[in-house]
Amino acid sequence: MQFISVEDIPNWVGKPTGSSDWLTVSQDRIDQFADVTEDHQFIHVDPVRAKDTPFGGTVAHGFLTLSLLSRFAETGGMLVLKDIKMGVNYGFDKVRLMNPVAAGKRVRGHFKLIEATEKLPGQWAFKYAVKVEIEGDEKPALVAEWLNIMMVG
Repeated sequence: MQFISVEDIPNWVGKPTGSSDWLTVSQDRIDQFADVTEDHQFIHVDPVRAKDTPFGGTVAHGFLTLSLLSRFAETGGMLVLKDIKMGVNYGFDKVRLMNPVAAGKRVRGHFKLIEATEKLPGQWAFKYAVKVEIEGDEKPALVAEWLNIMMVG
């Protein structure tokens, strides 16, 4: 994460804010996500059966890929305001799952600040364009507009 002052915000709007570290989406991670969400569809958890699908093997849940944005933000993609008291996920304006992530592939997130608004004194809403890249693939796994709120003071 990169720490900036409130005065620096206008300098970042419309610009890339960073890229995360690579993360391997292992079959174990997919299986654990299936257990937590109770989504055990065979395309995620049965490598033998999944070989006969258009994917050619198991793939991560789309919601798993989406949930990795939190880690990607922490490892290099998101700005953090100095003197932050608290930051919260505010949701999404847009999410598109573009390309499935095969088990064993590496992914990383790319972030661009597209909007920043002071909603209340000391409460900033940031909108990021985010893209999850799959190593070696032209098409991203996911594109989204992610909303976050930071409170400073």
